[in-house]
Amino acid sequence: MNGHLPPLSALRAFEATARLKSFSRAADELSVTPAAISHQIRALEEDLGVRLFHRQNRAIELTASARVLLPGLSDAFAEIQASVRRLRSHNDTGTLTVTASPSIAAKWLVLRLHRFQARYPDIDVRISTSDEIVDLTRGDFDLAIRYGTGRYPGLDVELLLKNEVFPACSPRLLEAGPPLRTPADLRHHQLIHDQAVDRDPLAPTWAMWLKAAGISGVSPASGLTFSTGYMALDAAIAGHGVVLAYSTIAAADLAASRLVRLFTLALPDLFAYYIVTAPGALERPKIRAFRDWLREEADA
Repeated sequence: MNGHLPPLSALRAFEATARLKSFSRAADELSVTPAAISHQIRALEEDLGVRLFHRQNRAIELTASARVLLPGLSDAFAEIQASVRRLRSHNDTGTLTVTASPSIAAKWLVLRLHRFQARYPDIDVRISTSDEIVDLTRGDFDLAIRYGTGRYPGLDVELLLKNEVFPACSPRLLEAGPPLRTPADLRHHQLIHDQAVDRDPLAPTWAMWLKAAGISGVSPASGLTFSTGYMALDAAIAGHGVVLAYSTIAAADLAASRLVRLFTLALPDLFAYYIVTAPGALERPKIRAFRDWLREEADA
């Protein structure tokens, strides 16, 4: 009555058993024996002066008291786990974890990463590629390169790179023909698409570019479609058609003459690439070093 709490181990045993509705599964999760779980719960029932489970032949059922106790305990243990993850992530070990979309990782980041490693040989960089937005406050990742609007509430956000979008193809396709002297010549070639428009209705499309160019008679939806922008670029490099290329993702292939930009018309991309970190993360030297290096590369 004066603030006394039962042992934490007993509360943990109860929470796992009530959540899993099984003594044996709770024992497996906590790496103890079922007998130890039963002992902890009996001690907890005596301490609280209530019964927590109706024990049946092959099942257990929560009592009304247990249903009152469980939600608060589950939330509390989840918060403890999150706090421990955050603390561990603040230990400035030699590993830096970065999440980025597949296209920016494959076509921009990995081509430059050797320069960061040469400058900071003691920092091991781990890159995870996904279009899924991860919760940076959990501590599983140190930094994200996100493609979007830049509005990420509760996080620190800095602009990294902007895009424009234009047609591009392989030099071999230009040599083989048919000619691609004007936008109207696109009617003789296969168009290549990525599925960005499925994720973002504002993403520039072939229909938008053809309309801006004043071209009719070209089907804007036909051709090859790929799930990622870098796959669409690789298909164009292989000579399979003309891709609507994003300037950031296509930069290295254009510089190496694996791709050739067609025409002068480009559409602005309303989305951009951003450096995103959890609040306070940039106080850690390895994260700040990687952020500063990213900005140097983008400026170059």
